[in-house]
Amino acid sequence: MSLPTRTAVLVLVDGDGAVLGQLPPFDVRIPFWPETEDLIDGARALGAEISVLRFLSADGPGHVGGVVTYLAQLDGGDPALAPTSFRLEPHPLRAPYAEVGGPAASLAWAREALVAAGYGTPDAVRQRKTWNLSGLWRLETARGTVWLKHLPPFLRAESVVLEWLNAVAPGSAPPLIAADGTGRQLIGHLPGEDGFGAPLSVRYGMADLLHGLQRRAIQDVDALAARGVRDRRGPLLADQMVAAALPWLEEIPGLEALLERLPNQFAELEACGLPDSLVHADFHPGNVRFSASVPPAALDWGDSFLGNPGFDVLSLSAGLTPHESEQLTEHWAALWRQAVPGSDPVRAVRLLQPLSALYGAVIYSTFVENIEPSEWPYHADDVPRCLKMAVEQG
Repeated sequence: MSLPTRTAVLVLVDGDGAVLGQLPPFDVRIPFWPETEDLIDGARALGAEISVLRFLSADGPGHVGGVVTYLAQLDGGDPALAPTSFRLEPHPLRAPYAEVGGPAASLAWAREALVAAGYGTPDAVRQRKTWNLSGLWRLETARGTVWLKHLPPFLRAESVVLEWLNAVAPGSAPPLIAADGTGRQLIGHLPGEDGFGAPLSVRYGMADLLHGLQRRAIQDVDALAARGVRDRRGPLLADQMVAAALPWLEEIPGLEALLERLPNQFAELEACGLPDSLVHADFHPGNVRFSASVPPAALDWGDSFLGNPGFDVLSLSAGLTPHESEQLTEHWAALWRQAVPGSDPVRAVRLLQPLSALYGAVIYSTFVENIEPSEWPYHADDVPRCLKMAVEQG
């Protein structure tokens, strides 16, 4: 698939936040906006050692390609810079790792935590990503690769989920080496490959992994909620869906009627008998890691919540033919019928189809509400898109 070229424009500030100017635009190999490695390499070729702080603007919508402007901190070098009209202003919703000095503070914490955990000081550090949902660095240590993942405050409960998974199902998720409770976490590297584009035969194993984790989580739902994992059980999720949809009632025909049916849909869903559990919320094959030497493991639990486990089988079925999707759903449903006799997991999945799209509107609304306006282009079109999809499917 041909992807559009990304042209980077880097506005530089110093360690005190003074705006220095901007580097000449340059094209980068990876077109996706959050990716930083090519930005760092391109800046180095122009005489600047940098840390990328955050996205500023782009000349088009989406996450891929175009002319994309970033703010970066100059850590070394004396590059030739052009004047810029950019002015650095504070914002209360800016992620800590996107502030001037933020990457350095995150890395200083990581180095201290690695030494305390017996990994020693990292030999090499590489910034891999920064956007409104995470900052990511790869650190090479004497004991192997470690990932520093810094999440914004509203997603910090991922470390709670990882700690729980490491305790009850070791190897089912990346090992959590350290976390500071604010969103910073050190995660061990998992061998293998991500499962993007996995065929049906491979996804059966993913469904087994998912079911095992969710069945184990049933008994700990209240404890996880008390520790800050998002609670989207039944009526709570219904209220959140209404809140996300209300601003769009006049613009999306059929949305109001869909909301009026929500109480009945949730009542029917509850009657299917599936217990509330831990929901990954983005359980597509690319978030499952495979290796010949170890069982599969699930990555990226930042969006996870407590609610109906059927949401995840919808994500897992993405990209399959309708017949394959039915087969996978039946495989997953058989596991639940065995675990909860008398339950109707297949009907639950049918009822969740339009609710899943409404849930998408909830999660993207949550993103927009918790990030500064300059980064809304990542998600600005997602809420109405999900609401329209819900109407079409409902």
